[in-house]
Amino acid sequence: MIERLEATLERYQQLETELTKPEVLSDIKKTREYSKEMAALEDIVTCYKKYKKVLADIENTKEMTKDSELGEIAKEELKGLEEEKSSLDKELEILLIPKDPNDGKNVVIEIRGAAGGDEANIFAGDLFRMYTRYAEKKGMHYQVYNAVDGAAGGFSQIEFIVKGTNAYSLLKYESGSHRVQRVPVTEANGRLQTSTATVLVMPEADDDIDIQINPNDLRIDIYRSSGCGGQGVNTTDSAVRITHLPTNTVVTCQNERSQIQNKEQAMKVLKTRLYELELQKQLEEAGEQRRSKIGTGDRAEKIRTYNYPQNRVTDHRIGYTTKNLDRVMDGDLDDIIDALIQEDQKRKLKGETEE
Repeated sequence: MIERLEATLERYQQLETELTKPEVLSDIKKTREYSKEMAALEDIVTCYKKYKKVLADIENTKEMTKDSELGEIAKEELKGLEEEKSSLDKELEILLIPKDPNDGKNVVIEIRGAAGGDEANIFAGDLFRMYTRYAEKKGMHYQVYNAVDGAAGGFSQIEFIVKGTNAYSLLKYESGSHRVQRVPVTEANGRLQTSTATVLVMPEADDDIDIQINPNDLRIDIYRSSGCGGQGVNTTDSAVRITHLPTNTVVTCQNERSQIQNKEQAMKVLKTRLYELELQKQLEEAGEQRRSKIGTGDRAEKIRTYNYPQNRVTDHRIGYTTKNLDRVMDGDLDDIIDALIQEDQKRKLKGETEE
């Protein structure tokens, strides 16, 4: 571990030096690349410097324990330093886990009503509110680019982008089938019903990702937007549907004010979809690595149940249960997401140890 930490520190110092050179500073692409790499290493370097200082303090304090006057005080200090070293050991272990290169990206989220008819669509709307409330609490913002209203409320389908620091690292575990158990507002006899909505979370493909799209592989349709209601509804033929023929991937954008804006947004989302297909292909090839993950990201995988009569939320992948469903639906997802992150780190640490 120390060898890896020393190599990381050396690389960080190299990058610091590079970023003082005029030829690097005059190259915007290189400056951005080096700054991004430095930022990714910063937490490890800060923690390692603290760790090295604690090691030096331990050695000095051990010498002081031999002193007849200061020995007892030094022994107490040594005990505290050993505890700090143990804590930093664990922190460094986690920091050295290979990071998902997509963690810092924005996310594209798609929610669809699935089994349960109108109630499934209403639940899809509840999930949309849950995620957007969570994003707001985290200082992130969101933008809807396509929505199809449900007949009784909610959405049969809604697609949106969440933008903010480390958005993907926080929301990437949400892909899968979400199940709700409650008495629907549409149920006249007061019977409990189980319905589902599916969620897909994808890292937004940014300019650093090279996804080649041949214009000849695209079919572009222009039509009148149905909008989501309110002032944002377009009344001109400005909605855009792009079909990528080789993969039969369809992207629709209708919430921007002009056809050009909708087309630009649709192309960004298409790039994200194609990037996601490539990531899924790589995970399939990795095989065992995919199985060790928390969930597969498959829409069909049942990941969580929201039980309204019991005010309970259960995440089936890690056996986590909370009796704060009302707070969760209002965007208070921190405890669930923290539990998922910790379990993911634990599995990755175990995987590294076994290797």
